[in-house]
Amino acid sequence: MRLPNDVLIGSLRGSAATSSPNPKNKESVMSKAFGIVHYFPGGTKKQYEASIAAVHPNRRKLPKGQIFHAAGPAKGGWTIVAFHVSKQSWLSFRNRVLLPAFQKGIKGGFTQPPQETQIKVHNLQR
Repeated sequence: MRLPNDVLIGSLRGSAATSSPNPKNKESVMSKAFGIVHYFPGGTKKQYEASIAAVHPNRRKLPKGQIFHAAGPAKGGWTIVAFHVSKQSWLSFRNRVLLPAFQKGIKGGFTQPPQETQIKVHNLQR
């Protein structure tokens, strides 16, 4: 199903990070890390698998700037949690990969837009 652009990005439209972390400086990366939680009411594993295949075609490697991805069933739907090195990294992935894929339509993918929670990371341990 094709999801409308404004529904998918909602509160993030027009925002951007002011700086990018130095990937060689682990403290810098961790202090600027940014998390996104997407909950898809009524979402299923089958919809997730179709959607993830479209936006993470290489399941052995995370997209550039993403440092963590997890997904699984949650009461009444499906939840995806992703952490990026920065908010700018998230926005880049969202604008260059996620939105174009959902705007085009993902056969068998999620049929409803997600409920989104943003996390400005205070502590990230790996």
